[in-house]
Amino acid sequence: MSNAAVSLPRPASLTLNRWVLLWGLMILVTVVLMMSKESLPWAFKYPRAWQLPLAGWISDFMKWLINSFDLGLFTFKDLTRGLAWLVEQPYTLVRSLLSTGFLSGVGSDAVQVFPRISWLALIAGLMLLGHYARDWKLALLVGGCFGYLVVFGQWDSAMVTLSSIIIAVPIGILGGMLLGILGHRSRGFRMVLIPILDLMQTVPVFAYLVPVLLLFGFSPVSAMIATIIYAMPPMVRVTLLALEHISAEVVEAGSMAGCSRRQLLWKVLLPSAKHSLMVGVNQVVMLSLNMVIIASMIGAGGLGHDVLTALRRLRIGEGVEAGLAITLLAIALDRLSQAYANRPPPMHHTRPPALWQRHPHALVFLVIVGLTWALGVYLPALNTYPESWQITTGAFWGDLVKYINVNYFDTLESFKNFLLLNLMVPFKRFLLSLPWVAVVAMVGLGGWQLGGWRLGLLTASLATFIAIVGLWTKAMVTLYLCGLAVVIACLIGVPIGILAARNERLHRIVGVIIDTLQTLPSFVYLMPVVMLFRVGDFAAMLAVIAYAITPIIRYTDHGIRHIPGELIEAARQVGMTRGQLLHKVQLPLALPHIMLGVNQTIMMALSMLVITALVGTRELGQEVYIALTKADTGRGVVAGVCVAFIAIISDRMIGAWASRRKRELGLE
Repeated sequence: MSNAAVSLPRPASLTLNRWVLLWGLMILVTVVLMMSKESLPWAFKYPRAWQLPLAGWISDFMKWLINSFDLGLFTFKDLTRGLAWLVEQPYTLVRSLLSTGFLSGVGSDAVQVFPRISWLALIAGLMLLGHYARDWKLALLVGGCFGYLVVFGQWDSAMVTLSSIIIAVPIGILGGMLLGILGHRSRGFRMVLIPILDLMQTVPVFAYLVPVLLLFGFSPVSAMIATIIYAMPPMVRVTLLALEHISAEVVEAGSMAGCSRRQLLWKVLLPSAKHSLMVGVNQVVMLSLNMVIIASMIGAGGLGHDVLTALRRLRIGEGVEAGLAITLLAIALDRLSQAYANRPPPMHHTRPPALWQRHPHALVFLVIVGLTWALGVYLPALNTYPESWQITTGAFWGDLVKYINVNYFDTLESFKNFLLLNLMVPFKRFLLSLPWVAVVAMVGLGGWQLGGWRLGLLTASLATFIAIVGLWTKAMVTLYLCGLAVVIACLIGVPIGILAARNERLHRIVGVIIDTLQTLPSFVYLMPVVMLFRVGDFAAMLAVIAYAITPIIRYTDHGIRHIPGELIEAARQVGMTRGQLLHKVQLPLALPHIMLGVNQTIMMALSMLVITALVGTRELGQEVYIALTKADTGRGVVAGVCVAFIAIISDRMIGAWASRRKRELGLE
């Protein structure tokens, strides 16, 4: 009897009452602390004497590494210069081919000895690649995207950007695959690798630039190295997942055929995982393009430099055109990589066909390149698109913003002041007034309730780290801006996702819009809000909402559309109305997916907040940006890690809740 009694499950009401009691006690302790603020100042502001000077330690270590580290045969500077030289050689070749032509001499004395590939030949070659990968529809789409670059005067900058992408993407793919393969083969290495990947994918982009700038200096090569580091983690994760999900039958068949371990990897496992690996390739391409503007801060040039310059000078027209150029470049490369991944394998012939039959697209491209080079001597427009043929919409966008400011200034200012005074400022003051010890305890209690004591200990430890390094106040400002932006994004995005899930035509329209929004560079969102609302927290919040709203729409739509059909049919048979079906069946079942969308919205909001430091916010993003301007590695790394820890706390807690909810609903 005693054994049976022990095995009985604890009643849900007792568990609920326990958590209600703990949370009630936590709120009571917080109120008592707030009433005792005068006698317990350390509970509200972490004492400076207790702070850990981690930023200084990291900065001192970097200085020692650069100036004093010596292995006898070479110094650390020699190592970084050698790595930069290895990256620079292929980049110089590709940039000469696409952008500058092949030059003789240095700087202003350089003379072109051989021209670059003409705009006409490159567009034709990319269209042929689109036709080879899929069909003429893709070829026309790619041709249209690159045609925009020519007609709107973005070609030269786009070729500089494309040159860096062509070098950075293969290195990122190869490096990510090798790390993923090592993680697949070694459990110990994988256990070390996964936390590093979690940190890398949540650390703000600016934080990558600070150590890279210090190690490699201000140059396009430094920008490419930062891009490679930023874009590599998804490829590592995809490689790990792809290799782990290969069926045991495939592995067994390869072993029975007598494959060695190396042959099994390269001839069986990787070919079997090709389609999954191409998802990682696509992610590397997109993240590399997302990095081009930020990387321009340390010398990348190209379209990113154009967008950043337009933002600094508040020239919205130039910024929109350059931002749209990056978007179209991303769309073209995205569609090409997806089409190539899904292309069926070539047919095997008993008799090898002729060369022109095996490679017709490549031969046609070479002919076009040769003709344009030859005819370009007599017709320069074939090599360089004439400026007199170019068009621009810069004046239109500038006039539009001017018109809105002149005619709707009072309305916009009233809206801004209403939200600032009634929502943003009170919420900010409330968060800043909370004792840090109570917030840490609440975070730990929430983690414990959602995922057990291990998660509670992890979340409390990460929150405590933010206080120990002296960045608690800035972290609360970050939380205030991120929290409000995410709530407003969800209030807008969830209804849109619901409507899109229940209407096929609207689903397609919304899909196109959010696909476009996700390819727009983050800096593009800053320009219109700054032009209309000037710098400050309000402009930053609007930019964050616009940038981060896409995941909540996509996940809400996906969650509702993928509810099992038999459940929907059963609900209709018992007589539920359309509204009852939504509120009693679809939303409860889709809630785990929706919460994962909230999680992704938080991740994107945090990444955007670091960029909004350019428009005057006073949070952790500003710390990272100041560290970049001062080349202070320790300050930038510590602030970036604090942002990452906020993201990890959110990710782990929401992920734990979603997993538990799926198990309760029988979806796992």
